[in-house]
Amino acid sequence: MDTEHDWITTPVTADLLRGALDVERTEHGVLPHRLPARARAQNTDGQLAMAESQSSGVRLAFRTRATAVELDTLPTKRTYVGAPPRPDGVYDLLVDGRPAGQGTVTEGNVVVIDMMAGTAEYRPGRVGTVRFAGLRAGDKDIEIWLPHNETTELVVLRTDAPVEPAREPGRKVWLHHGSSISHGSDAASPTGTWPALAASLGGVELINLGLAGSALLDPFTARALRDTPADFISVKIGINLVNMDLMRLRAFGPAVHGFLDTVRDGHPTTPLLVVSPILCPIHEDTPGPCAPDFSGMSNGRLRFVALGDPAERASGKLTLGVIRDELARIVRQRAADDPNLHHLDGRELYGETDSAELPLPDDLHPDAATHRRIGERFARLAFGADGPFAATT
Repeated sequence: MDTEHDWITTPVTADLLRGALDVERTEHGVLPHRLPARARAQNTDGQLAMAESQSSGVRLAFRTRATAVELDTLPTKRTYVGAPPRPDGVYDLLVDGRPAGQGTVTEGNVVVIDMMAGTAEYRPGRVGTVRFAGLRAGDKDIEIWLPHNETTELVVLRTDAPVEPAREPGRKVWLHHGSSISHGSDAASPTGTWPALAASLGGVELINLGLAGSALLDPFTARALRDTPADFISVKIGINLVNMDLMRLRAFGPAVHGFLDTVRDGHPTTPLLVVSPILCPIHEDTPGPCAPDFSGMSNGRLRFVALGDPAERASGKLTLGVIRDELARIVRQRAADDPNLHHLDGRELYGETDSAELPLPDDLHPDAATHRRIGERFARLAFGADGPFAATT
């Protein structure tokens, strides 16, 4: 802790947080969750448990005259056997809505994952501190966006002036659900994920339920969307169902209908946008499952390959092409009685021309530049004058 200031210590409480659906009290402080306790209690999958506890879209928001801010956190990081260390998660500082700094916390717990052996070892660590200094004097609204790819327990906030919860922003709320691409995958920082970029360009408040590896039409996720107040909602469906080889076409259609029915139980007239997958060449016509290729791990390169056989489409196996056709059909059918239901082909966000210019580095996830492109296009297509969310914004 910096001792040059007369610090005021503020416990982190739910009223200082945005983008979380639940806040759990822990031994060290509080842990934001992106799924409510009821949903977490019904989940038995470790991947989803990890994903929902990572803080994509979650930020502290407060008003203060402080010129220096410190936040103590206990991150949980991941490292992979045989691969170079992953970079520490980034904390983005916004002052009055504008970028004003970045920081990292090097300390924390570590989960060592051996993808070849299918094992994970938890190594406890210690609390660390991210610091921001030299902020302008006077009242200001501060947001600290937490790392999108780390589980982050919040211990305490220190400032050199009192803080109070941020004023209501007066913006509409956009609730989004999707896969690791929506979660943030290889974005450079939490405000650089495509949903965060789109929300900023659209002038809206984001609640991001992008769940890496876990956009699987789970009923408890649908209920979380149903029960979360929002002015508009989008659901991006497809890639995880294919790369996990989770279901066949016979089950997919009814599962989509059931998911949308549940969302509509809580939001009967809210603009609802169904987004099909962006282009992913390995799964366009080849079913899953998807598996990692470890041959480049020692050089820091991990790629993914599709293990299915294109001929298996005849027996109902899913590909991205099959899913896009089925989603378009389902939305057309439902929109006859639901004028606020809309469809967006994910290839309008990232398609063949984009793939040639900005190929997916691991054949599955977009990089930072591609996140920006997707975010800009979504903002134009959804929040623009002719978009399904235009009237609401």
